[in-house]
Amino acid sequence: MDNSILMRQLTALGRMDIHELREKYAELYGTDIESVNVAMLRKRLAFRIQEIYFGGLSAAEKGVLDGIASRDAMAKLDKVKPPREAVIEGTRFRREWRGRMYEVVATADGKFEYNGNLYRSLSAVAGEITGTHWNGKVFFGIKG
Repeated sequence: MDNSILMRQLTALGRMDIHELREKYAELYGTDIESVNVAMLRKRLAFRIQEIYFGGLSAAEKGVLDGIASRDAMAKLDKVKPPREAVIEGTRFRREWRGRMYEVVATADGKFEYNGNLYRSLSAVAGEITGTHWNGKVFFGIKG
């Protein structure tokens, strides 16, 4: 294999301005690109030129990579936190703490009203009551 043709094409990328790189991208990928990142365009074009010259991945290799990507995607899904549970408007949370009863009411916009003020979370209310950081669900006995 004569690599001189490949080397000339790769070297030419280093001399191209952004407009020439975009034209080359459209030629090699069959679509326009709006990127203004010259370094990224050069890398993508160098990859594509080598892919054309040496040949791309075989169907078997693509299958292996797809399997890895699929497995990795599923592993990431396992780590995704479930959506925050909605609290029904009007729900009252009560807690006796240091001899005093405290009551918080859930509002329609997902906030919590305590002592005439709105808070974004039960934890914020618990912090206001105790003066320290608390998990609001634990403080109000919702979660063990």
